[in-house]
This record gives sequence, C-alpha cells and structure tokens, in this order.
Amino acid sequence: RLAGGERYVPPPRKLNTGVSFGAEHFAETSYYFEGGLRKVRPYYFDFRTYCKGRWVGRSLLHVFGTEFRAQPLAYYRAAARAGRLRLNEEPVRDLDIVLKNNDFLRNTVHRHEPPVTAQPIRILAEDEEVVVVDKPSSLPVHPCGRFRHNTVIFILGKEHGLRELHTLHRLDRMTSGVLMFAKTAAVSKRIDEQVRQRQLEKEYVCRVVGEFPEHEVVCEEPILVVSYKVGVCRVDPKGKPCQTLFQRLSYNGSTSVVRCLPRTGRTHQIRVHLQFLGHPIVNDPIYNMEAWGPDRGKGGKIGKTDEELLKALVEEHRSKQSLEVLGIGEEDLNSDGASKDSGNSGDCTKSSEADPINGNSCPAEDEKDPERDVKDPERNDVAACPLNSDINLETLDKDKELGLCGNQDGQTGGKGWEEKDPLCVECRTSRRDPSPKELVMFLHALRYKGADFEYCSSMPDWAMEDWEE
Repeated sequence: RLAGGERYVPPPRKLNTGVSFGAEHFAETSYYFEGGLRKVRPYYFDFRTYCKGRWVGRSLLHVFGTEFRAQPLAYYRAAARAGRLRLNEEPVRDLDIVLKNNDFLRNTVHRHEPPVTAQPIRILAEDEEVVVVDKPSSLPVHPCGRFRHNTVIFILGKEHGLRELHTLHRLDRMTSGVLMFAKTAAVSKRIDEQVRQRQLEKEYVCRVVGEFPEHEVVCEEPILVVSYKVGVCRVDPKGKPCQTLFQRLSYNGSTSVVRCLPRTGRTHQIRVHLQFLGHPIVNDPIYNMEAWGPDRGKGGKIGKTDEELLKALVEEHRSKQSLEVLGIGEEDLNSDGASKDSGNSGDCTKSSEADPINGNSCPAEDEKDPERDVKDPERNDVAACPLNSDINLETLDKDKELGLCGNQDGQTGGKGWEEKDPLCVECRTSRRDPSPKELVMFLHALRYKGADFEYCSSMPDWAMEDWEE
C-alpha cells in the first residue's frame, strides 16, 4: 500500500500478440476417446483480465452482481475463500475492494469442455508457407467459448507439432472441409490481401431437404445476426448484403446434393440462404428446426419475434437434450443467452469480452476478418464451470479446504480430472453425450482457391449420388 492507505496497482504487463500456444498450454490436460468422441479431461484454468474502464471505482462484489449473473454471488465468495480470485497476483479476501485502473484480475476455474467427433484431422497439404487440413464437423477452428483443447489449433499443435499457425479463414464449428493456415506472418498478410481484394474462391457441397431446382439459383437476400451467443441469423432487409450461387448435383428422391459458391462471406450465409429457399440442410441443428414455424423459415416467414425464435430454438434443443450440439450450455443461457445480442461483429474475441470472468459460448466462425483474430489466447477463450441453485455455497464450511484438487498444472496422470471439485457443478452433473451422428452436419468446404494456390478435399460420403441414410 502507498502512503495514506492507497492501494498500489502495478504497471500493466505487455501481453502476447497473435495466436501463439506452446508446450505449457498443451500440457494443461489430455485427450481420451470414447464412443466415437474426442473428450478432454477436466482441468484447472486461469482466466486473466485487466479491469475494464466501466469497472473503475466499483467494488468487485458490485461488478460480479451486475455483469456476471451466470454465477451467484455465493460462488464468488466461495472462490475468494478458496484463493481462486487474485487481484494483482494477491488473493482477494474482501469482495468489497474497489477496483482501480490497470487492476489485473485472475480467476481460476475447473473447466469441462464439450466432446467433439473422434474423426481425425487430415492434412491435405503442407509446405514452408501453409498447412491445409480437412476439418471434421463439430470442431471449432480456434479456442473460444467453452472450447480450448477440442479445437483445430490445439489438436494440430498437440498431435502434429504444428504451432504458431496464423488463421487465414474460418469455418463454422459444424462445417467440415478445407481449412488453411499460414506458417508465417508474411504469408498471412499476403493472403489477407487476396481476401480483401475478393480474389479467393470458395466452393461448398451440402445435402438439402427436397428436390432442389435443376437450374442455377442465385440468392442475394441480406442477412442479419439475431444472436451472436447462440449463433443464429436470418434474412432481413436491414442485414448485410450477400450473394450465393447454387447448382444441384444430384437428387435421390427425397434429398438433393447442392454445390454452393458464396460470393461473400457472411455468418451462416449458405445455411440461411438455403433455408430461405425452402431447402434447408438436412441435419442443420439451427435452420432446419420446428422453432422456425411450419415452413421452417422458407421465404423469411417466421411468425415470431427474434426473442421468441431464440427461446423456441433453445427449448427445442433442451427437450432433445442437445444443447451441446449448439456449443452452448445452460450457464450460457443464464446470462442473457436467449435474448438478442448487441454489437456489430460475430467474432469469438469480442464476444468473450461480454463475460471476461466466466467466458461464454462460441459464436459462428466463418468470414475472414483480420480484426477478428484472437490477440491474446490467455484472455479470450475462457469458459467457467457454472454453479446453480442446487448447490448451497453459502453453507459450505468456511474452514473446509476449497483449494484446487489434484494436479493444478493439468499434466497427464495428475488428479485434476479424477477428483471432484467442490465448487464445480459440472463435476456433479450427468450429461448425455451427443452421438457421433449428431456432430455431423451435411455442409462441407470442398475447395479453396486463391491467385496462386488451389486446395481440394475429397467428396464426403453423404454427398455421393448413391448415398442412402
């Protein structure tokens, strides 16, 4: 403390720039495989954030109570007693402490990640400049929301020794197919310029409901984001302009295989345009649901407000015990997850700022935007284990050891994943695992072409003309 009782705040540290993960990150935990799923052993994780400008002059208790309502205040009191909240690297003993500019807050959580498909990431091409992979469905490209180790970036680093990769473009979590990474900043900058100049061509293939028209179809309906958190868009005159070309490849009497050429890269563009045309992707967990009404959103006819639509979508998945397929959990919905989001960008980095203590769900990832790269992997990809009213944290014995269980560094063989954490409701919750089939959506990035490169993957089984479900 300074003279006069003033609290000393250390000067801010220089944070890492760029997406950079190393051995210490990969060693946090390990994978295991079960029932066709890739699973992550639960582990302890420190989420770090500097005090936001709007927090200055407010107490920690007030900030937790007004901005982080996914957790009850009792959780933060218990976390402080357990030494899991640190301010400027000193344990927080009093939540009434008033925050100052440049205060550095660290929150240790016990983290459980949703499972993804056990299908391996196949490397299509690699040289001194780029790595090109065939991404399986259900895998996010980079850490965001509840996902960290179950992401393409982490799996490539941990299992293929590919590190320091630069994201060139993105695919939705449920979309499979060609995904490119640059190995150097110079290559990334060069291809970024091609993105800005619209010199890149992307070709997708999908399987849709019904008999798609034989002639080429061009859809130019503008698209508006309804919710970044849940990841829902719709056609709306106030949306962003976009264009997609569609060509039918085959029809088996009930479903059609369609070639898709997006001329722009809006969030969920292909999926939303196909829904508008009345031919949603067969197993789309968002745009082919009853929540959109009897016509499932055809022609933009929904008959619900955005709030009613989001609530209906969530309830439909909740009734099917399939919220994990959306990449969200109940804790995400407790923090305005079923209400319309605000903002003008659908990226994981900015959405994490909405809850920098506990993290939130991973929104759509598709259009490449250099301003949407994750700038600090330690600050932008946190998900905490939620607490609910079934756990009476206020009555936990204050003398009871509520510290970290097991091996805090998450090394394989440690007990961090074997023991139950006293503050983690996920440790007490039994969830239904999604089936491998639920983690596949019939949309695949088939080809990615630039001024001096072209990469293709093989046609997925479900896109073959003679395929039968």
